[in-house]
Amino acid sequence: MASSLTCSGVIWALLSLLSAAASCVGFFMPYWLLGSQMDKPVSFGTFRRCTYPVRDEESQSTVMLEQCGRYASFYSIPSLEWRICTVVTGVGCGLLLLVALTALMGCCVSELISRTIGRVAGGIQFVGGLLIGSGCALYPLGWDSEEVQQTCSNRSNQFQLGETLFLLIFLIQLLFSSDGYTQEITERKLDNTSTQNNFFTVRYW
Repeated sequence: MASSLTCSGVIWALLSLLSAAASCVGFFMPYWLLGSQMDKPVSFGTFRRCTYPVRDEESQSTVMLEQCGRYASFYSIPSLEWRICTVVTGVGCGLLLLVALTALMGCCVSELISRTIGRVAGGIQFVGGLLIGSGCALYPLGWDSEEVQQTCSNRSNQFQLGETLFLLIFLIQLLFSSDGYTQEITERKLDNTSTQNNFFTVRYW
């Protein structure tokens, strides 16, 4: 099957797909923070949470509904920082996914990815990784919101979690955002070393 990429380019395409998929999953899953409220485990993402209080009309009391869902509206997200984080991280994931799918198509279609397009794709990946990293950096600024404090025994503050656990998925999200930086740097090094081994050498069949 004809391809626009060299062997190194195929590896880049697969790594791009892995990075984009992991970033998107990490962005969507509401397991960035883990705490408890009314003796029930509560977890947060940027725009979703699991287990939340609802009013029980029969008993006229507040109970914890153990299911996951997104906030009713964008402005229902607990803090301004988390709203910005949601937008910035979402755009970054979208950019990584766009480049990954384009690179994957380049594995099957000849003359799709030229050296110039490859460099542009690398630049887009860098921007995507930068946006995701910025979103992750903004996330702790929202730990002083009322909802987070309720799950942290009212001890949380910006960059201070109290009794809430900082889950590994947040670190995974940050790790894969840095993959965009790494790929951009790798592409530049390979381009400077040898044009024969460039990721984006066009093959004519």
